[in-house]
Amino acid sequence: MELIVAFTIMLVLSTMAVPLARSKVRRERERELLYALREMRNAINKYKDAADLNLLGPVKQGSEGYPESLDILVEGVKMSGQVDKKIKFLRRIPKDPMTNSTTWGTRSVQDDPKSSGGGGQNVFDVFTKSTEKAPNGTSYSEW
Repeated sequence: MELIVAFTIMLVLSTMAVPLARSKVRRERERELLYALREMRNAINKYKDAADLNLLGPVKQGSEGYPESLDILVEGVKMSGQVDKKIKFLRRIPKDPMTNSTTWGTRSVQDDPKSSGGGGQNVFDVFTKSTEKAPNGTSYSEW
């Protein structure tokens, strides 16, 4: 009899622990997503500021001073008037915690703010390619 009671108590406790563990993992992934998005958006803004100050040479037509891709932020851009000096804006492209890859969705200045794909002219904004929804009902790709 004692064995049945002990197993029943363990069963009840384990069924309560699993949902708590899942929500903790989800919150951690959400926190990582917000951090990665903030890091890349800050790098894009720094690139734009440097382009506006003519530190990167002449701005490519149609780019509006934004980077052409996320890779440029990592590889760096030669400064105007310098022979071998590059400005790098990111150490690496962060991993998307929702899709578990370094492939992010991008939007250009010319794109609609709600579009799911960039036109390729420049990188104005980044978003996750995950189709999952947050607990409040918003899509992670809208963050």
